[in-house]
Amino acid sequence: MNRYKSSLVWAGLGVSAILLRLFLGAYPEWTEQYYSRGFFLGIRTFIDYTVAYLPFPVLYLVVLALLVGIFVKTRALWRMSVSRLEKGVRAVLGLLGFAGGAVFFFLVLWGYNYGRVPVEQQLGLVLSPLPIEALKAELIDEAEQVIALRKKIQGADTAAIDASFLPEDLEEQLREDLESVLSELGFPTTGKVRAKRIYPRGIFLRFSSSGMYFPWSGEGQVDAGLDPLSIIPVMAHELSHGYGFGDEGTCNFWAYVACTRSADPLIAYAGHLDHFRTLAAHYLRYDREAYFAFREQLPTGIQADLDAINDNLRKYPDIMPELRYAAYDTYLKAQGIKEGIKNYSRVVMMVKAWKEARKS
Repeated sequence: MNRYKSSLVWAGLGVSAILLRLFLGAYPEWTEQYYSRGFFLGIRTFIDYTVAYLPFPVLYLVVLALLVGIFVKTRALWRMSVSRLEKGVRAVLGLLGFAGGAVFFFLVLWGYNYGRVPVEQQLGLVLSPLPIEALKAELIDEAEQVIALRKKIQGADTAAIDASFLPEDLEEQLREDLESVLSELGFPTTGKVRAKRIYPRGIFLRFSSSGMYFPWSGEGQVDAGLDPLSIIPVMAHELSHGYGFGDEGTCNFWAYVACTRSADPLIAYAGHLDHFRTLAAHYLRYDREAYFAFREQLPTGIQADLDAINDNLRKYPDIMPELRYAAYDTYLKAQGIKEGIKNYSRVVMMVKAWKEARKS
């Protein structure tokens, strides 16, 4: 039994962490006070002032270590002079121990944030589905914003905005914009969250994604294959995860607010344009012809930007989209997000409620 002790301990820790997550699900205010605004801030500080200084994503090292570990363990198991049954038992227990450890560190390092008090509740926002007329009004409002902002971008003409327009310190600017918003609204901004570009290009896009927050390293990852205007809101989204928000719709909301309130017209433009595209995707389901008629009335430069984003996405066609959808939908529901992958669309209701609250 001693030879199995380590695996059993890690498996037990994983189960214990899950049980604690289920218990805390009934007390989100405890998670908010003692974890998200307490213990997690210490984790954030440790990560951001140690491994975060590496000039490349820590994810690379984690993947490399994982592959090496699998190779070493498999070879050692294969060379053991024991029965096949013994090898099988050790392999199964090893996998259980690894899974338990992965779950334990996922929840302790970041995952408990899924159980915190919803942001809309803390901000006093009342969310409700948008009827077609309200959706159309939001689409028109965002169009007016992008038209006005694009005129302020130095050097922008009728051609699509390319990577040369992006500031060299984009990550720092977005972090400052996000921290400014969070601090103003009473949320902690401890640490210096990173959101690094990851290669090869399209590694996330081919799985219907554009970025990922990796809890085991505490960093956000942004697909380097993204169109320049898409990199901005995606990076802000991943930074939001790093500051302790698990809900996808909430991180889309923070990205919108942080970007659109930026003093840099390019960042503000990218934030509004991204939300315009989200609204357009919903409006298309109601009246496809009306949307494209409206789109053709937009300035040539904005149409060029929209076309460039869509053309770039076509470079990276999905690999097994149904499997990816089912897997991620299941993951989100397991974290307490009842609507699953549809949670991304909550940003439409959150932004609308935010605008109404700001007016009043």
